[in-house]
Amino acid sequence: MIEAIQYEGCLCIKLEDLWIALHNSFNSAQIQEIDIHVLDDIPNKSMKEWNSFSKQELVDVFEKYNNLSIPGPDKLTWSYIKIIIRDEDCLSKLIDIANACIDLGYWPSHFKLSTIVIIPKPNKIVYDSPKLYQPIVLLNIIGKLFEKMIGDRL
Repeated sequence: MIEAIQYEGCLCIKLEDLWIALHNSFNSAQIQEIDIHVLDDIPNKSMKEWNSFSKQELVDVFEKYNNLSIPGPDKLTWSYIKIIIRDEDCLSKLIDIANACIDLGYWPSHFKLSTIVIIPKPNKIVYDSPKLYQPIVLLNIIGKLFEKMIGDRL
């Protein structure tokens, strides 16, 4: 038996109603006010020099992650990138791009593109509420790669 998702006491029969229910459920924090004065309590730290990324850092990122990730909007997978970085010129260009992003303080909009997939949470008897689903954000793989390199550094 399949039950329709209910939101605010109404069945979500039309796609528009379903969109509103999911959007309001997953993005409810957007309307909450934020007190930015909590940042005043964070002590200022001196700036530290950021060393350029090395080829080995990029290769090390790949050793930690499997090939089972689902691709984002760019349709690239980890297994494709692993093939690409076997070529020394391609590996050098990726390192150059990562270092340029840091040096320029610029994150290309292509890296910010994402696809959201909504999947049901496991082991539920019925799926009649938006809260029984979970959004998964799929990012472009090159941006994700650079983020992982930065994360490892931090």
